[in-house]
Amino acid sequence: MHITFFVLAALLYATCAVLPSRQRIAISAGTAVGWLLHGGALWADMVQPGSLRIGFAFVLSATLWISVAAYWLENRNFSLDSLRVMVLPTAAVAVILPGLFPGSLIPLEGKSSLFPWHVVIAILAYSSLTIAAFHAVLMALQEAQLHASPGEARGRWLARAIDRLPALLTMEKILFRMIAFGFALLTMTVLSGIVFSEQLFGIPIKWDHKTIFTLLSWILFGLLLAGRFWRGWRGKMALRFTLTGFATLLLAYVGSRFVLEVVLHRSLA
Repeated sequence: MHITFFVLAALLYATCAVLPSRQRIAISAGTAVGWLLHGGALWADMVQPGSLRIGFAFVLSATLWISVAAYWLENRNFSLDSLRVMVLPTAAVAVILPGLFPGSLIPLEGKSSLFPWHVVIAILAYSSLTIAAFHAVLMALQEAQLHASPGEARGRWLARAIDRLPALLTMEKILFRMIAFGFALLTMTVLSGIVFSEQLFGIPIKWDHKTIFTLLSWILFGLLLAGRFWRGWRGKMALRFTLTGFATLLLAYVGSRFVLEVVLHRSLA
């Protein structure tokens, strides 16, 4: 385990989360260095000769690693400083989890050469929809602030940070762009999962908790995109679907693996 790299990355994330927003260059540089340390340690621990280390901690850590990259890139185009104080502290916690919960090594022998790509696509889908969920929370706070009194809004640091966000309509466009991208990746995850289920178990779909929650999340995000296209869904309706879909997806792998690995002490991935 590359504990030192994980801890250094966590410290950098935490430091960048509390730095004043005016220190934009230091925040950007510190986040980038932490992200590189985080990714290098993840790769070294997850990818082993002839095997792949999988577990809820590694999936969650990898998800936040990609989410940090998404925040860093989006922040270059829009002022999303309030997203920083949500993503980076969460990433600081997630980055050290693999050191506490090492998961298990899954031999790649006998599995399709495309199996690692299935894992990568699934993590990308998780990450895209995770950053969308953070974004949805920001939009909910932004909308709530519209109804707050001016004195109350000026008195809170977070309120001042939210004031610097793009207009709510722009935030909504960014949200649906993230959701559409994440839904496409989630669709690829479901389809590739069906292929591997057929290979491993001889049936197209193995009806376990992971499959059921993943399909429920896929349906929720699909309904949201369809409702947006056909009925013009937006505002609170869109935020409810986004957060419910994300919570369901979180239960699909991270939640079920946490119960198996930590509560039931089972190492099967």
